[in-house]
Amino acid sequence: MQDDFAISVLGVCAIDSPLAINGFVSDDDRILFNTRLKDCDALMVSTGKPLSLEPAGPRRKIFFDPAGTKAAIVTCGGLCPGINDVIRSVTMTLFYRYGVKNVLGIKYGLRGLNPEYGKIPIQLTPDFVKDITHIGGSILSSSRGPQDVKVMVDYLELLKIDILFCVGGDGTMRAAEKITEEIHARKDPIAVIGIPKTIDNDLNLIEKSFGFDTAIAKTVEAVGSAHVEAKGAYNGIGLVKIMGRLSGYITATTALAQGDANFVLIPEVPFDLEGEKGFLKALENRMKASGHAVILVAEGAGQELMQQDEKKRETDASGNVRLQDIGLFLKSAIETHFREAHVEINLKYIEPSYMIRSVPANASDSLYCSSLGQYSVHAAMAGKTGLLVALRRDEYVHLPLSAAISGRQIDPDGNLWFRVLESTGQPAQMKN
Repeated sequence: MQDDFAISVLGVCAIDSPLAINGFVSDDDRILFNTRLKDCDALMVSTGKPLSLEPAGPRRKIFFDPAGTKAAIVTCGGLCPGINDVIRSVTMTLFYRYGVKNVLGIKYGLRGLNPEYGKIPIQLTPDFVKDITHIGGSILSSSRGPQDVKVMVDYLELLKIDILFCVGGDGTMRAAEKITEEIHARKDPIAVIGIPKTIDNDLNLIEKSFGFDTAIAKTVEAVGSAHVEAKGAYNGIGLVKIMGRLSGYITATTALAQGDANFVLIPEVPFDLEGEKGFLKALENRMKASGHAVILVAEGAGQELMQQDEKKRETDASGNVRLQDIGLFLKSAIETHFREAHVEINLKYIEPSYMIRSVPANASDSLYCSSLGQYSVHAAMAGKTGLLVALRRDEYVHLPLSAAISGRQIDPDGNLWFRVLESTGQPAQMKN
């Protein structure tokens, strides 16, 4: 298992780092994967040493000669607060700390690595990127969907790229892994570094992904508005649909941060709509007791409640199943239930998704993005490849791309969900 976290290196690092610092990191240093002694002890029995990770940070010897190094940055997938902060950090660190003056921005995601689309890369300089953190989105734009890996590597060779920084989520990390494999097969000395980006916070082994803090802050505003609307009307109900695909992290964390939610519905915890123990009955009881309710529903929740032919399920350009709209479905079901019960309600439906992901990063995320960019450059200049930089237990570490691309979800028996139940007071199970 120890080898699961091994990091590949392009070759011998024989060049002195230009960084005038004392705090260089050694590859011999390791960071424990487990924090609990019993977990370490269990692994010691089977392997003889505890599972550990390679620390991120600058190396005393580097692989690439800064004067002749050419780097490229590509941003892929959906938008997310903090992308521009990462672009700025990578560019500034390459330019000012290492003296790498040739940095390209690849336009429109992986499409920009396919010359058929005619998207010419742009030159990134400190002057160009210095103020981009004030705007949301990506100055490089983005796209979804795969491209032919051989075509992309051909283009990297044509551009004479030495380092490719891939900013994206699980789909992007899978693409980066394929690019790395093709580069390795060709024996090209090109480093591929992943920088994890997913507003959903669903990448495996990573403490949090950038943009998540900003997403929570903006979602809290929407929930606060829903609460005001619900309390300000007779039998008021505020229904907020929250993004996150098949992970309920944004929804659950928002509920804990805001405290006004009475029901939290997430993909990881199935619920029935009808019946004595179903959601609608629980909502009816809440309305009788308090006269208002605030409901947070994750976009991937309750998919099993909506009838759909599996053969007709559509997928997006990234291959993800297109989710049915649980928000509108739930709105209709609630209105129908109370109308048939002859109970007047005033329901307000809010869906803040695009407002959440398109805003600039807040201070917390901006700081995080700056660190991710810097550590990614340190890894790349040391000739490391096929990895992503991640924050884990307050330590920046290197993870193989393959280790972090599998999605994670909330544990229904875990502490986070128990805290949500305590905060909302909703039934622990809404299943008949």
